[in-house]
Formats: sequence, C-alpha cells, structure tokens
Amino acid sequence: MAVNLTPMYHKAEEVFRQAKTTAEKLAALEEMYALLPKHKASEKMQADLKTRMSKLRQAGEQPKAHGGIDLFHVDKHGAGQFVLIGMPNCGKSALVGSLTKAHVTIASYPFSTHAPVPGMMAFEDIQIQLVDMPPITAEGPMPGMIGAVKAADGLIICIDLAADVLEQIEVCMGMLESRSIVPLGREPPEGGIAKRMLIVGTKVDLPGGADSFQALKELHGCLAPMVAISMETSEGLGEIPRQCFKLLDVIRIYSKEPGKPPDKGKPFVLPRGSTVLDLAGTIHHDIAANLKRARIWGNNVYEGQSVTREHVLSDHDIIELHV
Repeated sequence: MAVNLTPMYHKAEEVFRQAKTTAEKLAALEEMYALLPKHKASEKMQADLKTRMSKLRQAGEQPKAHGGIDLFHVDKHGAGQFVLIGMPNCGKSALVGSLTKAHVTIASYPFSTHAPVPGMMAFEDIQIQLVDMPPITAEGPMPGMIGAVKAADGLIICIDLAADVLEQIEVCMGMLESRSIVPLGREPPEGGIAKRMLIVGTKVDLPGGADSFQALKELHGCLAPMVAISMETSEGLGEIPRQCFKLLDVIRIYSKEPGKPPDKGKPFVLPRGSTVLDLAGTIHHDIAANLKRARIWGNNVYEGQSVTREHVLSDHDIIELHV
C-alpha cells in the first residue's frame, strides 16, 4: 500500500531540508507529521518523525525561528488568552481592533496581518487577552503558528457570513483536526488536545448574513458556542467578552485586610473549584504554608463567616486571610 504523500507534505519536507536551526527543523517536522496520511503504510514514517521530533524537544528547544526568537509567541496577560483564526478578510483584525486598543491593520486585501497582534479586552472588572493571527488558507497556516494556537487558553474562529461559510468552517476545523486539536468536550486523539472554542460569524448585517449564520448553527452548532456580530452596527459585540469569560470557567476573588474595606480594584482570577488554600498560594507560598483560618463575604455564605482552608470559593467572594 502506497503512502501517497501530498504536495504540501513535500513542501514541508523541503522546508526541513533548508532549515538551519534546531527550532526551524522542529517546526518543519511537526508540519510534516501533521500532513502525513495516517494509515498502515505510513506507520514507519510516523514513528520516524515522532522519534526525530522527540530528540529535538529533549534538547530543550521549542518551535522558534530566526535566531531563537519565536515570532508567534505572545506572553499571556489577564484572565486568559484567546487566539483568533480564520480565512483571509474574515474580520479578525476588525474584531480585535474594536474590542481592544490594539493597533491592528484593517484592509480589504488579504494577508494584511503578518504577525501576532495582541490586545486586552475588558469584561466587567477583568481583562481577557485577544491575539489576532495571520489568516489561514486551504493550504494551511503560516509555519510556526500552530504553537501559539496550542498554547492559547481558547480559540475564536471567525467566519465571514458574506462568503462561503461551509468552506470556511471546513478549512478552519480541518486544519485544527489535522494537528490533533479538537473542541472541548470531544475526545482528542493520542497526543492531541481539546480546546475551548468560540465561533464568531462576522458581517451579519450584510445581505444574507443572518440566513448564513442560521445555516451555520444548524449544521455545526454542536462544535462550539456561536455568536453573530456586525462591526458596522455593533450587533453582538458585547456578547464576545461574556462568552470568553464563560468559556474560561474562572472565578473572581477579592482580598480584604482585617478592619479595612475589600480591594475590588483588581480581583484574583482562579479556576472554578478553587479553595481558600489555592487563593493563599496564588498570593504567596508563605501565606499558604502558615494559613490558619479565613473569613468570607459572598452570596453563598453569611457575612464574615469563618471557613476552612478547604472551603470552595465562588465568583465575587471577598476573602480575609489570617496567618
């Protein structure tokens, strides 16, 4: 049985041959593995690629480029990071520019975004990071971009409702699945990951946009939550921060010193299910080690109730720690 390697695989193989740094070689090998047909005839090649990638990773290298600098890496800030992906002119940049103060390039021609553009989006009293990425095509993403996609806390998949929505969702989801990335709730393949995802239909104000969004929901509504937006009318824009916060599944906790009002300027953001001890460890490991008791103000307790270190916190709780 023939392996039947695709032209895209041969292109990635050529990139590997020309790679000069360990990081460039690793990025090319990962692309080759993603594009390699997975069947019995290719099992030996799969094993060989896995071995070669493992050796490079064990050397302590990450998928970086140009002198050891990963052009697609963006340090995380705020309560969580969402990376935006989509095909050319789908409205990613306009969305990031509208919800954050990021200086994005918005143009009618494709590929106006060449590198990651981060910005901070407000939701009530916290900030959530959005990262605009270069567009993807049927041939795939720019080399090295998948590392940023995998590292993000969640993905926003932008679909232009004025264009072929089925082609766009197939290209975007097909690209992710070929890299073993699936929506949260689905079982990822061996070595794969499940990601929080939000599908955003842009340009709903244009003729046929509402009908396209309805068709998208009916055919692919099980993939992830969906929101329809318009940059012209601002329809649906306010729903994006709320959905991102919901997907992150975190809580906001406010600290309080004895005898003083709570500090509500900047809450601590913790995963849902976190305890008083988890909060103490987030503030400082010495506080966690010496924590004796805590008092709490919130919706599920009475005012100033004493609780143990194992008490599970709720969103908007106020905590006073005693060491």
